Amino acid sequence: MKAAVFNAAKEPLVIEETPNPNPGIGEVLVKVAACGLCHTDLHYTDHGVATFKKPPLILGHEISGTISGLGEGVNNWKEGDRVLLPAVYGCGECAMCRTGRENVCDNMVMFGNNIDGGYAEFVLAPAKDIFSLPEEIPLVEGAIIADAITTPYHAVVNRGQVKPGDSVVVFGCGGIGLNIVQLAAALGAQVIAVDIVDQKLDWASKFGAQETLNSKNHVRIDKEVRKLTNGGADIGFEAIGNPITQTQTFDSLRTGGRFVAVGYSAKPMTLNIGRLMYREMEIIGSLGCRSVDYPRVIEMARQGKIKVKDLVTAHFPLDEINTAFETLRTGEGIRSVIVP
Repeated sequence: MKAAVFNAAKEPLVIEETPNPNPGIGEVLVKVAACGLCHTDLHYTDHGVATFKKPPLILGHEISGTISGLGEGVNNWKEGDRVLLPAVYGCGECAMCRTGRENVCDNMVMFGNNIDGGYAEFVLAPAKDIFSLPEEIPLVEGAIIADAITTPYHAVVNRGQVKPGDSVVVFGCGGIGLNIVQLAAALGAQVIAVDIVDQKLDWASKFGAQETLNSKNHVRIDKEVRKLTNGGADIGFEAIGNPITQTQTFDSLRTGGRFVAVGYSAKPMTLNIGRLMYREMEIIGSLGCRSVDYPRVIEMARQGKIKVKDLVTAHFPLDEINTAFETLRTGEGIRSVIVP
């Protein structure tokens, strides 16, 4: 099969012919329809973040496709079934999995990190962890549900605990941030979107933000948010992974507000512990999405409660994956997919 192989940081991916994988016991072979591009991949290719499986490795963790082979013991799927693969799956046995938090499994497996991913014509997956993709959801664009929509769902519903009528501020309107906006809006929250790019703020409006703020136009963006929310937002989501915007998000909250860290950063943020204590603030991390929630997100997409196709603004063949990565680096569009 043809695959885009990651060999080392600071090097382009290499298109190679690699052996077709064969499904083992409990596995399915999936013919990849599409694999979404994610900034997580840039941590490996551009920033030298180590993958669990040492290169050579096939990256890509937002995968949709059709089943083309069944391993021994797989009886509840058939060839041709439309499926979505979770970006991460758990072992089912550790303390986290057994308490319903498989997204932070002690032995989690991530496509394109622990095992080969979806920048290829075929990929192996455990049958117990895949999900059916209804006909109402386009197979290609539906790939981004695997991370770009499920990760925000977990952040908004499970970690942020957004309720109808809540005031929510979202810092960062990339692919993850825009979906935090649209999911919070779908739940009935009043959403303020913050970014430094006007086009991204325009997108945020289209996906449900009631107010948008370009932080470059304000000396104290936190004060602007507090003006719009009568003292501060109930819940703030930081979807960039920048210590500056993390602090700004926290400072935009009311007394008793909840800060949800969704963007990854290896750098420490500055935190006023006195305000955290005295005003009973909450700081919460959010990683990925629990497997149990995937069917909920898929059903929301099937019903049209959340937009999926509108989020995909570019399609690239596998041979042009390095060009696609350049658009990811420059922030062009909302979400791009690779179509092998």
